Amino acid sequence: MVKEVWFNLPVNDLAKSREFFRAIGFKINPRFENSEDMVSVFVGENNINIMLFPKKTFQSFIQTEITDSKQSNEILISFDAESIAEVDELALKVESAGGKLYSKPQLSQGWLYGFGFLDLDDHRWNVLYMDYSKMK
Repeated sequence: MVKEVWFNLPVNDLAKSREFFRAIGFKINPRFENSEDMVSVFVGENNINIMLFPKKTFQSFIQTEITDSKQSNEILISFDAESIAEVDELALKVESAGGKLYSKPQLSQGWLYGFGFLDLDDHRWNVLYMDYSKMK
């Protein structure tokens, strides 16, 4: 059955995107580390693959127009953090690397602490620390 899952995203500049994700702490997939055609970053302990492609290449895959991520989104990529401190640290890294916070770190529903950010190509990401002991 399924061995791996890849999320594919279009980007304007592969080199800048590679450095952005490296700067915020994601691992670069060594299989594609020196590729000029794609960048693969690993997210989480299970190494979920986020594949980044130049827009022209990405468009050839989907055979439709690419969504203008400044105007709308089709996906929100969410992942968890191990602590409130890790959430706050990652928010600082995102801003230092050139990303934008669209939702600053904050507590929600008494048990969720997180923030949302835009990467260099305005894809939306969501980082959460979930304290299940406080969940109602």
